[in-house]
Formats: sequence, structure tokens, C-alpha cells
Amino acid sequence: MIPRAAQPTLQQLAIGYPVIVVTGPRQSGKTTLVRAAFTDKRYISLENPDERAFALEDPKGFLARFPDGAILDEVQHCPPLFSYLQTQVDLDGRMGLFVLTGAQHFGLLSQIIQSLAGRAGILQLLPFSLTELVSAGRALGTLEQLLLQGLYPPLYDRNLVPANWFANYLLTYLERDVRQLANVHNLNLFQRFVKLCAARTAQLLNLSNLATECGISQGAARSWLSVLEASYVVFLLPPHHRNFGKRVVKTPKLYFHDTGLAASLLGIQDIEPMAIHPSRAALFETLVINEFLKRRFNVGLTSNLYFWRDNAGVEVDLILEEGAGLRPVEIKSGQTVQDDFFTGLRKWLNYAQQQALEPTLVYGGDDNYTRSGVAVKSWKAL
Repeated sequence: MIPRAAQPTLQQLAIGYPVIVVTGPRQSGKTTLVRAAFTDKRYISLENPDERAFALEDPKGFLARFPDGAILDEVQHCPPLFSYLQTQVDLDGRMGLFVLTGAQHFGLLSQIIQSLAGRAGILQLLPFSLTELVSAGRALGTLEQLLLQGLYPPLYDRNLVPANWFANYLLTYLERDVRQLANVHNLNLFQRFVKLCAARTAQLLNLSNLATECGISQGAARSWLSVLEASYVVFLLPPHHRNFGKRVVKTPKLYFHDTGLAASLLGIQDIEPMAIHPSRAALFETLVINEFLKRRFNVGLTSNLYFWRDNAGVEVDLILEEGAGLRPVEIKSGQTVQDDFFTGLRKWLNYAQQQALEPTLVYGGDDNYTRSGVAVKSWKAL
């Protein structure tokens, strides 16, 4: 097992909350993490039809089996449990009593807010980070290999062909989660929608264009995009709200949570096509943005990530809010640093002035150094 950076955070949450909730995409390692962190707790999967039926028909009786708490996996299947969990943990008073996992972000969190407000510590677990792989002594390989394979744990724990695994992952996702989260009658059309989203990773979201190309209404596109967000397939990166007196873009950017999944949807199955594919730069940006997001999630924090773009198209790929300061990060997939890589950073720094923290350029090469006041970092140093 590759140790997860989030495990200390999970154990810290267990000191301060009676219920701990771990949510994230399917196959991101949630079950493995909680079972490793809480070896003394009974494990119950609500994917099991018998256990799920018991929990739905008699939630009070179901929970009475666990006077010392338990790990309840895939708990989004049993919404009635939450109210009874509230009663049980309030009467018991111990911290870290129940550990819940679930793969549906919005629905699960809304149920927790309604029933377990103030009682639940929440951790969002995404696939492996580069730091986790390096710490475990795993070789990262080439950038093209990494973009193609992505970072889902099964692809590192088992001898699997990425193309085959992603095909099965998508089939399972479409058959299970989509039918649960949205009233999608035409799965082939929804799969086309997901592929069109993959072609737009790291781009400004144009919902109207997306709907038109897919042949659906804008309302349906908005609904389906929410399904992808709820399942941790995609996320939206908001534009930074401070415009420093300049007109800025106010549309969010669309990103996939994993480059391997996006590459599979784009039909990229080998390293050579990846090296010359038009989406390579967008996939590299997707990889880097996700590494910063994982860094936040793994310590139990919410996203502090934004981007900045003015109406002339000058952009900084990532703005990190750090206290009263703002840290700009530019992302370039090229292996050789060019002077024009710094254009967006220079313009933004001129606007931000005292609010700006040390700027960073993440690129596709191997070296780390400082150039003209900018920390130049290899993707391997993330």
C-alpha cells in the first residue's frame, strides 16, 4: 500500500469530531485509507445488498450493532442513517466514533449539513499525488507516461493496462452513478457529453457551445455537468474576484480531476500520440492544477485556487490565496523555459504589486532555479 498524505489529517479529525466523512471519486482509495487508519473499527459496506436493506428498513437497529462505532462504506446509499447517527453520537459523546465514506460529493454533503452539522469532519480524497508516489519510492516515468496513466490508485497497485481500466471505469460510472444522480435516458449521448468535456479541460467553460455541440439543451448540459462535478470527474476553477481596476474574465475554467481519464476519453492510448497531441498542454495544466488542489484537500482544507485572465486574453493559470497575499503560478508544458512564459506573470505582478507573493513557473522540464525573481519549478518537484 502506498501511504496517503491525508492519513494524519484523518486521524486528527477523529480527535475533534464524532463522525468523520471521507468523500472523493470512485477508486481514489477511500476504503483503503480509512481501513488503514482505523484498524480497530468494524467495516461494513453498504454496497452489500443485505446490509443496505437492513440500514434502509431499520436504521436504528442497524446502528445498534456498533456500540463502539464502525466504518460505513458507500453511505450515500442510505440517507435515513444520518438522523439516527446524529442521535447516537450525541448520546455517546465519544470522538471518532463513526467513519463514513461516499463517492457522491454534493448529495452526501447536503445530507451531512442537514443531519450532522457540527458533528462531522470532512476530508476530500483525490487520486494519488506526485508527492505520495515519490515518497513511496515509485518512479514517475516520463511526463507523457504520467499524463496517459493518470493517478488512480488501482493503476499503481495492480498490473493493469490503463486503457482497459479506464474503459471499465467509465462503463461502471455511467451505469451506476449517472442513473443514481440524474435522469439520463440516453447513456450514449451522455458519454458523448463527457468526451466533449474532456476536450475542453483547462479551457473556459462555454456551456452554450458545449450544449450545441452535444445536441442537448443548455439546461441539460448544466445538469449533466453538475453530475460530473458531484462524482469528482470534473471541477470548475473560478476566476479571481480582484480585478485591480481592470476588466477581467468572469467565466470559470473546466478541469478534469485526472489526466488519465481525460486522455482515455480523448482516445489517446499510447505515449507517442500523447507527445504530439493538441491537448497535451491542457492535460499538463490539468495535472499541475490538481496537484495544488490535492495539497489543500490532504490537510483538510478547501480550495484556495483561482485563475486570472483579462479581457485581452492575458492570463495567469493559477492564483493561490495565502492569507492577505496572492501567489501567482504560471504553467507551461514545454521542456525549455522561454521568455514569453513570463508574460502573464509580469503583467499580473504589475497590477497586484504589494499583494503579490513570490511568483512560480511550473514547466515540463527537469531543473529548478530562480529566474528574474520567479521560482522556476519542474513538474517533478510538485
